[in-house]
Amino acid sequence: MAALWENNGQPGQFPLEQWFYEMPPVTRWWTVATVATSLLVQCHIVTPFQLFYSFRSVYIKSQYWRLLTTFLYFGPLNLDLIFHVFFLQRYSRLLEETSGRSPAHFAWLIFYAMTTLLIISPFLSIPFLGSALSSSLVYIWARRNPDTRLSLLGLLVFTAPYLPWVLMGFSVIVHKIVPKDEMLGVVVGHIWYFFNDVYPPLHGGHRPLDPPRWWRRLFEPAPGPNERATDAANVNREFVAAAAPETGLPGISRDQDAIPTLTLISAENSRTDTKTVDRVGRGKLEAS
Repeated sequence: MAALWENNGQPGQFPLEQWFYEMPPVTRWWTVATVATSLLVQCHIVTPFQLFYSFRSVYIKSQYWRLLTTFLYFGPLNLDLIFHVFFLQRYSRLLEETSGRSPAHFAWLIFYAMTTLLIISPFLSIPFLGSALSSSLVYIWARRNPDTRLSLLGLLVFTAPYLPWVLMGFSVIVHKIVPKDEMLGVVVGHIWYFFNDVYPPLHGGHRPLDPPRWWRRLFEPAPGPNERATDAANVNREFVAAAAPETGLPGISRDQDAIPTLTLISAENSRTDTKTVDRVGRGKLEAS
């Protein structure tokens, strides 16, 4: 499965193609699925009524695809969709690029956020959760970059931690509604940020929301026989180097400062033993 996440970009590509392959794998395929879903709706192949999340539709009517499609539909092809896709790929990419070489950690973040949003959304009657998920990622990135300065349309300059709240205000002005989905995304993002960035330093490095081992194995290729042999050889070499000063194995350099120290100790011991023998001998002669 790890091969599905590899970046297969090649030099000499078109700018759009190069931009596509430069994106990390999770962000890349999430962006593709989002655009493809809007195209399917625009072409009347599917309707939004087949995509939104409904507890009854999923768990009673067994329409399980809604668990995914609710995060992929941001609306029809218009300027608002471009705005959402821009923020989605930008801040998702920034988070994924700083999560390490393996996509396992970032994919676990997405899985956590999706699961939490699916549990809470029925209580708030939020049918589409793409904006909430995107808002979670924006919030996490903003809290991790407190000194970054941003500008909204070149008019308003602010630091990164205010970005989620600026976007909410922008939504209120444009759509004339309170963005419950974005507020929910901020709550979910704050829980992740707290247990990954605030909680560990206070509790001995314990990270309760780290991905389990079985999850990491899905994204990280298993080491081949050559890699295992190399690792074993490195481990054996480390053990030999650690034991060399005590066993004196050939071909292993020893600590040069230890040799004269041992010699001095032996010489002092021999002198001490000689003086002791002389005193014992004189004592016996005087006694006799």
